[in-house]
Amino acid sequence: MRKKIVAGNWKMNLEYSEGISLFSEIVNMVKDEKKGDQLAIICAPYIHLHSLAKLGGNAISIGAQNCHQKESGAYTGEISAKMIKSVGCEYVIIGHSERRQYFAESDELLAEKTVIALANGLTPLFCIGETLDERNNGSYFDVLKSQLVNGVFGLSNADFSKVVIAYEPVWAIGTGLTASSAQAQEVHAFIRKEIAAKYDTAIAEETSILYGGSCNPKNAAELFAQEDIDGGLIGGASLKSRDFLDIIKAFNS
Repeated sequence: MRKKIVAGNWKMNLEYSEGISLFSEIVNMVKDEKKGDQLAIICAPYIHLHSLAKLGGNAISIGAQNCHQKESGAYTGEISAKMIKSVGCEYVIIGHSERRQYFAESDELLAEKTVIALANGLTPLFCIGETLDERNNGSYFDVLKSQLVNGVFGLSNADFSKVVIAYEPVWAIGTGLTASSAQAQEVHAFIRKEIAAKYDTAIAEETSILYGGSCNPKNAAELFAQEDIDGGLIGGASLKSRDFLDIIKAFNS
């Protein structure tokens, strides 16, 4: 049975003491209030990872927001998957739309990052999504398929089975716009169908596919009730402990 997941992405927010304070609140709330087997993940800036991994215990898993595509070397300012794993992380976001847009990360580069993450025991949260123009001109299915084919469909069955897919419509990230539950379900069903065609039905049915695009406490329950939506990759709402916890609890609504 595929995992239900709520992953928070703090992006480039929170200095050290702020991050510790927020995370401590989230951990205590999760321990007190979470019901069910849904998995909670916080993907934080690098400065927080070691401390959060120690504080999280069994309540919350920790992920990074990016990694370099090489094992090690003369890449000043970069962080390797091996380094991320060494501080207690289990997950890493790969291919977030902001990395694609602002840092020109290609599908081919993201494929390399996925391979190196898996080789170092990290679970990739692999992001795909279309722009507003691509949504409006009707090319979004082709765009999403291309991102899957060039980004992760080169993996073996065994390796792909370790990947979590996150669908994040670029037009709904940080804009306040949200795909309707029907729009999100349509795309999630398409993604699962493409996975089944490339691999097999069993792998497709076991792959967790998250929605990321202005998911919040008000719309989470409706989104998570859809057949092919297995949780969320949460941006702004993960910076507020009550909002994040309420999204986690939306699985039980």
